[in-house]
Amino acid sequence: MIAAENHNQGYTYIELLIAAVLAGIVVLGLSGVVGEALQTQDVAHEKNSLARQGSEAMQHMLRAVLQSRRLLLPLNDNPNTNWPEHIREETVPATAPIGSSTRATAVLAVTLPEYVDLDKDGWPDADNDKDGLIDEDLPNDSQHDFAPGIVLIDDDGDGSVDEGATSAEDDEDGTEDEDPIDGIDNDGDGSIDEDPASDVNGDGCSGICGVDDDNDGIVDGSGSGDDDEDGTLFDDPYDPLVFYLNNGVLMERMPVPWNQDGIDTPDGPVDGRDFITSALAENVTRFRVERIPQSDQRYQMVELILELTSPDTGEVFSLQTQVRLGGTL
Repeated sequence: MIAAENHNQGYTYIELLIAAVLAGIVVLGLSGVVGEALQTQDVAHEKNSLARQGSEAMQHMLRAVLQSRRLLLPLNDNPNTNWPEHIREETVPATAPIGSSTRATAVLAVTLPEYVDLDKDGWPDADNDKDGLIDEDLPNDSQHDFAPGIVLIDDDGDGSVDEGATSAEDDEDGTEDEDPIDGIDNDGDGSIDEDPASDVNGDGCSGICGVDDDNDGIVDGSGSGDDDEDGTLFDDPYDPLVFYLNNGVLMERMPVPWNQDGIDTPDGPVDGRDFITSALAENVTRFRVERIPQSDQRYQMVELILELTSPDTGEVFSLQTQVRLGGTL
């Protein structure tokens, strides 16, 4: 009698080895797929993070420009220098400055919009004297910050900060009070009305000569530095809202109506040195602001470019837009 064939014998060593090799190949392939999926997820997360930061920062700046009445920086291009004042651009890593400027810096500065009321007293913070008007009675230091131009800011793009003999040099050009508010480029630097004296229109009268500015029945009733005829001299300066780069971080500098710096001299606790700063976006590798020249002085356009780069993946997110100053007013 022939014995039955045994079909239950185990796998041979060769068969097991082949199975192990095949399983390893499958696992290796799956791990590659999983790794690629995770890497794709990381890249997508970085893109979303950059897009969120960049979009929020851009919207912040756009709102400020749309609801501000005056663009403080950049200045118009000065024909007497060899770098463009109307374009301010800064990159990380830093690019070489143009002409004899010693450092390329980007800055956007506008006068504080009326929607800002940080102390919630019902008055716009920009209405310093609470008379219902904004920026109508400037001192010769138009930001009231005791520094040439805007304190701690390179106003004219030459690479230096707060250079000048006195705080009355609102454009950091070495000469003070040479450009009253009259719609004319009195000093030939390409900018208009950027460096007024405390008598902002330069007519030697309180308010406008021969005009009852505040409708109180009295014409030119006080000193020439009282531009709104309210009896108080230069009590409503510009309040600059400033955006700039600090080591790859886009910063917002907001003026505040309280004594933030703890200094109450020489003429009171609140002045242009009182502000708070906050970070709007990190990993910014390019910030560009251009004051676009306009033939019609009634409108001022500003171009903004913001570029963010991920330090981990190298992903780049860029935004570019043009906006009209005071476009929603």
